[in-house]
Amino acid sequence: MKFTNEDIARIGQTLGVEPKHVGNVYRFEVENTEQKRKLSLEVYPDIPIGKRTGNLISVYTHTTHLQLHFCSGYVISNELGEVTFIGEQGGTLSGLIVEREGGCSLYANVDRSLLTGDFTKLGPEVMLSGIALSLTEDVLTSEENKK
Repeated sequence: MKFTNEDIARIGQTLGVEPKHVGNVYRFEVENTEQKRKLSLEVYPDIPIGKRTGNLISVYTHTTHLQLHFCSGYVISNELGEVTFIGEQGGTLSGLIVEREGGCSLYANVDRSLLTGDFTKLGPEVMLSGIALSLTEDVLTSEENKK
């Protein structure tokens, strides 16, 4: 997957901010003054990561720095006001969710089978990751069909 200008515009529209393009990075600065939340999202399309090339997603907050290497797709939910960036390797999925309201969540190495299973049979500590990443199922399926 390669991020296009249209992808970047859609992400910015969902997060309610204009992207800033400097060099090889797109930066989105999301702020929620009411809840005192602020984060910066950076999208590095198609850059060298070790010996390979891929997409790098970084999120910075006052107390956290998160990265998703080799992002293979994203899902936008305008209703929830969030963008979920995903990466998959060896049957596991990692998802980095950025919210319009300045929140951020990371789910790493989630067994892909959790996305299609019966969530009610999962423990509450596992259930949330399956539900949160289940939105990505259509993107994952379409990516598989391209291979």
